[in-house]
Amino acid sequence: MRQHQKVAMGFLWGAAVLTVAMLLLIIGYILAKGVPHITWEFLTGAVKGMGDEGGIFPVLVNTLYFIGLTMVIAAPLGVMAAIYLVEYAKETRMVRLIRFCTENLAGMPSIIFGLFGFIFFGKMFGLSYSLLNGALTATVLILPTIIRTSEEALRAVPMSYREGSLALGATQLRTIRSVVLPAASGGIISGLLLSIGRIVGETAALFLTLGSGTYIATSLTKSARSLALHLYTLAREGISEDMAFATATVLVVVVVGINIGANAWVRHLEKKRTT
Repeated sequence: MRQHQKVAMGFLWGAAVLTVAMLLLIIGYILAKGVPHITWEFLTGAVKGMGDEGGIFPVLVNTLYFIGLTMVIAAPLGVMAAIYLVEYAKETRMVRLIRFCTENLAGMPSIIFGLFGFIFFGKMFGLSYSLLNGALTATVLILPTIIRTSEEALRAVPMSYREGSLALGATQLRTIRSVVLPAASGGIISGLLLSIGRIVGETAALFLTLGSGTYIATSLTKSARSLALHLYTLAREGISEDMAFATATVLVVVVVGINIGANAWVRHLEKKRTT
């Protein structure tokens, strides 16, 4: 039996090492090809021509606008929906149907969401190719992920926390706000990070909704190109391999930076809650 456990542990360690090695290999290759082409002009300049010249500053700003707007819409909706499903809703047929639909939507190809956004938000509401259309479509895309991860985080909070708060005379709403949500904040923020990671690298859905404007969007109805769409355009059209790798490097840095910042925030919240 111990021999079997050692073999199983060896396979687990091997899988873990292989996964990390593949990740480091991919990131290392991108950085090695992209870092030499990153200059101050590239980071602060405007897109010129087809993207083979100039920089990516407007695209970078549009990406941050897009992420911020999407999360402002999606995060409250997703977390509040999870709170209702876990804390208030009874296990009825409707609730089971909602969970079934949520699980299926989470695995649906993103191009379906893009087509929905193109027709529903773009055609019916007249948003066309715009920052708002892209953000609304991305919201629909990531809501299932936010809801499911937030649900799991809320369910992981021991029932004794709720019972203790209620026994001290707190209302259910105050218990959720002051006890449950702080305890589940780590899992909820992890779900939000997963969602950001998905939309920041999304191309199919945004190609039909966000547009390809290479200037900084001055309003929600303006077309805006994200870093992922810019990278896709450079690579697909064969415009410039060097610019494509440099854009990919910046995209990796943005994602890693968001993750590091969010994890630091979670640790700060955990430390504040325990002191």
